[in-house]
Amino acid sequence: MFAQRVSMVRPLAYRTLPLLSSHCTRTFITGYPRIPQKFEQYPNFDDATDPGMNGGYVNPPAEKRQFRDPYADWWDKQGRRNFGEPLHEDDDLLGRFTPEEYTHFKPRWAFAMNGIFIATMLGFCGVVYALYPDMPAVPRTFPHDGLLDALGGPGALPALPDKDDK
Repeated sequence: MFAQRVSMVRPLAYRTLPLLSSHCTRTFITGYPRIPQKFEQYPNFDDATDPGMNGGYVNPPAEKRQFRDPYADWWDKQGRRNFGEPLHEDDDLLGRFTPEEYTHFKPRWAFAMNGIFIATMLGFCGVVYALYPDMPAVPRTFPHDGLLDALGGPGALPALPDKDDK
């Protein structure tokens, strides 16, 4: 019974296979594979004409897009980029989706802020230490002159010797 069902599914898979395999011919529809140029057709770049060794590509200066004017008329408003603008070779490090540089405070100001915080906390602890009452609300009282006699003070009776110490 199971073998008959498997044998019935098999021709169905063969019928749909040409439709599924059409993705293999997609590259030939769009014009691939490209025929490489001959060596003589490449432009002649040397250190004088191409110092960056990037094949003659115009490499603009490195500028983070974070620092570009957000209200300018950009073609790509989020990326702050115009259409056809050449990209820097490190565009992935300069784009809008990289970590932003911290520009709120100067680095030397961090030491001053940490010092102010530590001084404030130590000052607060000092004020609390000076004003916190160490005594409880009601002092404790003990009988027998503050337990002086019970604990063997100068006016206490001497203890009786043990019977075995004679």
